Amino acid sequence: MILDRLRTGRLLVILAAAVAIIAFLLVSNNLVKELARQERERMDIWANATARLAKAGVDSDFEFLLAIISQNNTIPVLISDSNFNISEFRNFSLPDKQDADKSLYSELSPRNQEYLLKRLRRPGGDTPLSEMARRNDHFIEVDLFDGERQYIYYEDSTLLRRLSLYPYIQLGVMIILVLILYMAVVNTKRAEQNRVWVGLSKETAHQLGTPISSLMAWVEYLQATGVEPEVTGELDKDVKRLSTIADRFSKIGSRPDMELEYLNETISTSLEYMKSRVSERVTITMHLSDDDHGVRLSRSLFEWVMENLTKNAVDAMQGEGRIDISTGAEKNVVWIEVSDTGKGIARKNFKNVFKPGYTTKKRGWGLGLTLVKRIVEEYHGGRIYVKESEPGVGTTFRVEFPAQT
Repeated sequence: MILDRLRTGRLLVILAAAVAIIAFLLVSNNLVKELARQERERMDIWANATARLAKAGVDSDFEFLLAIISQNNTIPVLISDSNFNISEFRNFSLPDKQDADKSLYSELSPRNQEYLLKRLRRPGGDTPLSEMARRNDHFIEVDLFDGERQYIYYEDSTLLRRLSLYPYIQLGVMIILVLILYMAVVNTKRAEQNRVWVGLSKETAHQLGTPISSLMAWVEYLQATGVEPEVTGELDKDVKRLSTIADRFSKIGSRPDMELEYLNETISTSLEYMKSRVSERVTITMHLSDDDHGVRLSRSLFEWVMENLTKNAVDAMQGEGRIDISTGAEKNVVWIEVSDTGKGIARKNFKNVFKPGYTTKKRGWGLGLTLVKRIVEEYHGGRIYVKESEPGVGTTFRVEFPAQT
């Protein structure tokens, strides 16, 4: 079936997109991990240089060690002892900007000191720095002289943080662009379909006009020549029926005139023609509410809805069974339910039955329920859906219209 092929195609496209997105995120994540590893290596070199500078003697190459230390202009660093006493810091954006050029903790304002202390304690709370260093929580333990230890806490650089977020931001932008493109394509396709519907409907109405006029003349001729009234009467009904169908097609694409109609009376009238032309093995029973509710309708289009639902029910029962038509009102909604004892619909196809091309019959275009949905929802502001269905038991369609106060 066409719908099955389309559904399979959509699933393949979605699967391919998902694979591409996962691959993109994995590659980006690996790049971020590699950059983080390189920053860790830089910090190890920086920590070693700091330790050697602290132990340096008079013959040490101070310029080389200071050059290594001064090269860190991007990675935020705090130097502390085991009791969380901070001595120096680098590359932190402080709340009080007047301390921006300082690097000694003791020279900072109380607000900036509290800020840095919170950054130092945040990863592990009151956990000893030695434990944090063993867990490798962005801490490096440095051995100094006489058993003294120094702890270097560092954070990811601004570049690394931005790169770690970049894949997700880019992914979000891509999804938004794809959604915009998808909506544009869907709206364009829908507009094209609407033009096809309108053109096909009006051309059908135009083509039916000439033979209908000719048939009307022939009916009048047969009546004048004395053909039995029962025969000419039935012919006249069928010709008027064709005229009604042509009128319905002519209304597609233009806003139909809405008038206040009474639902029970309109349903009874619309089904009179169908009752005489369905199999005698099909029983149509109406359970109409006591109050005949008023609804603004295009009578000819609404009759088309009822006839389509009834005909679908007859086809689903293969010409034998029972159709129950009920009406009622709830709050601000007037509803009609059409139930049959046919072969039923699988739950996964509750929405598919209204899509163009969906049909379970060997012959047919699968457009009947599509037209019904369009008439109910676009022209009347109502709603139609499969209320319940069970394969082998039957189906109930429910149509809802706004009630008129």
